Amino acid sequence: MTTTIEDPLALAGFGPVIPVIVLQREADAVPLARALVEGGVRVLEVTLRTPAALACIAAIAREVPQAIVGAGTVRGAADARAARAAGAAFAVSPGYTAEVGAACRELALPLLPGVATASEVMAASADGHRFLKFFPATAAGGLPMLKALAGPFADIAFCPTGGITAETAPQFLALPNVRVVGGSWLTPADAVAAGDWPRISALARAAAALRPA
Repeated sequence: MTTTIEDPLALAGFGPVIPVIVLQREADAVPLARALVEGGVRVLEVTLRTPAALACIAAIAREVPQAIVGAGTVRGAADARAARAAGAAFAVSPGYTAEVGAACRELALPLLPGVATASEVMAASADGHRFLKFFPATAAGGLPMLKALAGPFADIAFCPTGGITAETAPQFLALPNVRVVGGSWLTPADAVAAGDWPRISALARAAAALRPA
């Protein structure tokens, strides 16, 4: 049974890590998704960085109903429309523009918008967003920046993504304004290329078990 997401913050309720996935081949999409779900990771962000991305999202949405698949790297209205048409349950953007926000609202596509500065937090929150992707997390100031943002933005929750590892994730998860982290370490390119699905399931199990430091 497919899970419908209305509030992006609900994504944080399925586990501590959202994998950031880059897929080069449509044939890898379904076995990868099944491996992640088997490991206890259900929310999957497939980035729109490759020609195969939309077909991969469509295949996962169609064949792996336990997964909640969304589209990452949504940069404009056309991306949002294509993601929705492919069956994406949510969208993630690397930054925030009013165009992306409006398109996702029109499509009823829950959006996790990216921010890196206080001004961007204000712009996104002014349009009604209260759960934001902090990206690129480590390059944009990491833990100290998130702690600093907590003061003026006590009503905002974050999903830091970018440069986070299995080792540093618990430190981010320990922050009161962090609900979940995004990471690419669950789906190493060499494991995907080799079809090493047991390895990916093992990484997913470890990620699903992460606790705040």
